[in-house]
Amino acid sequence: MTAVPDRGAGSPLPPAHPFDIEGARKLLAEAGGGYQIMHSSPGLELGVYVLVAPEPDRQQPHEDDEVYVVLQGRGVLEVEGKAVELQEGHAVFVPAGADHRFTAYEQMSVLVIFERR
Repeated sequence: MTAVPDRGAGSPLPPAHPFDIEGARKLLAEAGGGYQIMHSSPGLELGVYVLVAPEPDRQQPHEDDEVYVVLQGRGVLEVEGKAVELQEGHAVFVPAGADHRFTAYEQMSVLVIFERR
């Protein structure tokens, strides 16, 4: 997979460029999970996060708002002690600083959209 370069604040973005979300998802699943940044620009980061049981979700609260879109699988996202059941096609917003982690998954792939401040 070709990594998408980080385009600094002074670099213009092309009007449209594709991201191989499915390719990244497959590679991460084959590797036992992980996170791959697909795009980074001022104000925005787009990534693919794959979780494979029994490996736990070890993420910590983030400084930025984020949205998760479930690409494949199902599981639970615990946000500040509240459980949100998710399945393919669902999306959920997590505010900056909120304690959260995925649980109750076998294999789950999500598209992650960060608002970078």
